[in-house]
Amino acid sequence: MAEETTSEGSLRPAPGRLLVARPTMVDPRFVRTVILMLEHGDDGSTGVVVNRPSETFVAEELPDWAGGVAPPDKFFVGGPVEPLAVMAVGRLDQPDDDWRDGSRLIDGTVILDMSHGPEAAETLSGHRLFVGYAGWSPGQLEGELHQEGWWVVESEPSDLFTADPAGLWSAVLRRQDGDLATVASFPEDVSLN
Repeated sequence: MAEETTSEGSLRPAPGRLLVARPTMVDPRFVRTVILMLEHGDDGSTGVVVNRPSETFVAEELPDWAGGVAPPDKFFVGGPVEPLAVMAVGRLDQPDDDWRDGSRLIDGTVILDMSHGPEAAETLSGHRLFVGYAGWSPGQLEGELHQEGWWVVESEPSDLFTADPAGLWSAVLRRQDGDLATVASFPEDVSLN
């Protein structure tokens, strides 16, 4: 089993953990993003940006999936990979190893197989629809971590369904120990600091 932390003491990426963009992140697609890791292994890594709602309401495009969508009831921009693909991610109140309609990740997080139709979401406490996702080839994410592009932190169940996506970056940092909590108050333009 892989170690939970690096030699520097920071957490390693793992399904269910969060990647939080550091203030020095220069890629505009990821500035101040919070990414829920869905997969991480020898074949690469995937996740979805959980704090970037789009302007499009789910009911406008996929009305059958609108029931049970967590407010603000919009599609979220999950990342730049496959920007036309839609992925549903939800939570089980009672994690069940035999849950049939998706791949259960840690703490009851589920990637829904949308081919089962919106009925697949009926047993969930809520779900979000993401357009695109964030992806890294083998070793790429480790390189970005080494270059200090991200922090890896534990997630909380409420992160996926936050009612305040714009404030999630600061909220996640604020609940961390030590100096990391002070970063939560950094201005968006660090040159103004």
